Amino acid sequence: MRRQHKGFTLIEILVALVFIALPMTAIIQTVSNYVYEAAYLKEKTVAHWVAMNKLTELQVTRQFPKPGTSNGETLMIGEAWRWEYTVNNTPEADMRRVDINVFAPSDKEAVLTSLTAYLGKP
Repeated sequence: MRRQHKGFTLIEILVALVFIALPMTAIIQTVSNYVYEAAYLKEKTVAHWVAMNKLTELQVTRQFPKPGTSNGETLMIGEAWRWEYTVNNTPEADMRRVDINVFAPSDKEAVLTSLTAYLGKP
């Protein structure tokens, strides 16, 4: 008399694993992209804050900035953010154009955000 075995064959298990593995790779890729984008947006937001703070510093000094370039670092959220701004003359004698660039802490050459503003003579 022959006994019937209950259970799955090796082929059935492998097919089931394929059906599980394919969606899992897509889910892992999607989550990975989400994490990368969230980190990028955080860096971009903080870089914009650094640029806005630098512009505010220029405005509250109530001094007419001289044409030229200046750079430095600002500590924000525990990281050093490198910034650089350039002041240029404009056709209007009582106005200056200020271009501020903020660089990513992880890559000191990549401009993460740029801000352009015009400051009037106080």
